[in-house]
Order: sequence, then structure tokens, then C-alpha cells
Amino acid sequence: MERAYTTEKIKIPSGGGNSGLLIFRPEGTPPARGRTGVLWIHGGGYVTGMAEMAYFTRAITLVKKFGAVVVSPEYRLAPRHPYPAALEDCYAALTYLRDCAAELNINPSQLMVGGESAGGGLTAAVCMLARDRGEIAVAFQMPLYPMLDDRDTPSSRDNHAPGWNTRRNRRAWREYLGELYGGEVPCYAAPARQTDFSGLPPCYTFVGDAEPFYCETLEFVEKLRGAGVDANVDVYPGRFHAFDLLQPFTNDARRAKEEFERRYAYAVEHYFAP
Repeated sequence: MERAYTTEKIKIPSGGGNSGLLIFRPEGTPPARGRTGVLWIHGGGYVTGMAEMAYFTRAITLVKKFGAVVVSPEYRLAPRHPYPAALEDCYAALTYLRDCAAELNINPSQLMVGGESAGGGLTAAVCMLARDRGEIAVAFQMPLYPMLDDRDTPSSRDNHAPGWNTRRNRRAWREYLGELYGGEVPCYAAPARQTDFSGLPPCYTFVGDAEPFYCETLEFVEKLRGAGVDANVDVYPGRFHAFDLLQPFTNDARRAKEEFERRYAYAVEHYFAP
């Protein structure tokens, strides 16, 4: 049975002044330990998209089916606002989740971060920044088919798949990185450049093997595992970028949705951060 929910759009302080935040709150009595709080970051190659995309992505299921409180940031977009603007806004949203946990009936030891595509890249970056600053403990991360590497990989170098391909990927990275493009890029801008994966939150993701982000997603998961982090990935053969959203009635899209929900439900029962 789906839960009713309310929405609210507010402004919160961020590096750019004020940043918009869309909040989804389930109705009804929260569990005794509090609800799970999820920061869900929209995709769009760092150059497009909006907080309202949460209505048709995995995010809304977390509210209606699982009773999570979800916040979706209206982060600043490139090229007008290159890195680190988007990361600053997303981290401000995570800070809001922590600071307002009591008001939102959220369990402060169960803050999670997720998102698709560029939102997946920002998920990884936010978790790295939270770990390094030592200010916010994230219990679980869900960077779905994440945009992590500004450099060419075997799957992004010559990719002509529908929707997202080599040409669009390179252009998006140029616009997001601005003057940093082609030079020394920090891991908070391109998380594939991270060298220390220890202490990061447990992770689940999925990806199609026909899309540009296939190789960087698998490498990200392997590096997490190598650092002792519980990380899992499902691969869908022949599927292109965001297949679960663009072709939701295919068998693979249904399986991806079901497995994502299963992994999330497991995380709710097993992953807590001090």
C-alpha cells in the first residue's frame, strides 16, 4: 500500500546564497526509531535537470513505498555555475537533513544519499566530502549509473548509444569543470580520481553495459571493495544510459527497479552510521 505524502519547497543557505530544496514527507506516524532520511540528487549531466525529477525517478518510491523522507536539491547548473557550485548546494542539502532530523522525524544515524547519472556522481562526491570533513555520517549511498570520470574510459571513448554518448559526455564535463577541464581535477569534481576509498558508506548501484559510464561504475565499485567497503553492482547487458527511466516497462527495467528496492530495504535494516 502506497503512503500519502506532502511536499514543500524551501530555501536553504548555500555557497551561492540560497538554494532550493524540494522536501517529500510521508504522512502517518513514523516508526519509533525515526524515518530514513534520503538526499536524492537529480541527473542531467551537471548542466540540466531540476529537483522535480524526483517525481519520476527511484526517489518517489522511497517515499511512497518505504516511508522515507526525501529531499531533492535544486542545485546550480553548469556552464553558468561550474564546479564546485553543484557540490556546495548538495552538501548544504545534506547538512539540512542532519540539522533538521528531529523536525523531520528522521533517524540521525540513517542518512542516505542517492541519485542518477550526474546525480550519482554528486552522490559519490558528497559522501567523500562528508567523510573528509568529518561533519556528517552517511549510512548508505546509491549512485545509479554515475557520472564519475572526466577522462575517457573504454566504454566512454567511442560510445554512440542512445541518449548519452561520447560527444555529450565530453561537452558536459567541459562545461562542469570550466577552467579545470584537461588539468588537475579534484576528486570532489570527478570522484573516479579519488585515491582513498576507505571509510566511505556502503554502496549499491546498477548500470547497463552499452552506456558510457559502464567502466567507471565497475571500477568505482571495485575500488570501494578493495578498501573494505560493502559495495555491489548489477549489470544489465545491452542496456543504454537511464534505461530504467526511459524504458520502464521492459523486463530489465522492472528487474532493476525490484533489485534496487530490495537493496534499499536491506540497507534500512542493516546500515546505520554513528
